[in-house]
Amino acid sequence: MDSCSKRDYRGMLNKVNNNPYFAVRSGVKVTAIHDDHSAEGELEIRTDTQNPLGILHGGALFTLADTVAGTAVFTTGRSCVTLDSSMQFLSAAKGEKVFCVATPKKMGRTILVYDVSITDDGGRLVATGIFTFYATGEYELPQKD
Repeated sequence: MDSCSKRDYRGMLNKVNNNPYFAVRSGVKVTAIHDDHSAEGELEIRTDTQNPLGILHGGALFTLADTVAGTAVFTTGRSCVTLDSSMQFLSAAKGEKVFCVATPKKMGRTILVYDVSITDDGGRLVATGIFTFYATGEYELPQKD
């Protein structure tokens, strides 16, 4: 499948960041989508994203990674579901936000694999992961407003 053109990314970002679903309600924001099928996002560290110890919750980090990597898959013109994933939590995040970058590792016809890295405000590596997606069909790009 052909990748979608850069002019479509604004509509895609709008759709991903302005919906009533879990990731948006969890505070995840996809901030950039790139022509190389990578994407970036961020999550603000708030009381409701922390665990009882006052540390950013691993589930919040996982949601950020899964959302950013899944959005990157959409740039291939395909929709997807997460088939498999693993995360390595390396350090407690410090600061006000964490930042995620998802880059393609394998771009198959139906299986797509992404490397994910999450850093904090100080640039420290907080978590890494590998996300495998199953392409379920074509992704219909949002119409331009």
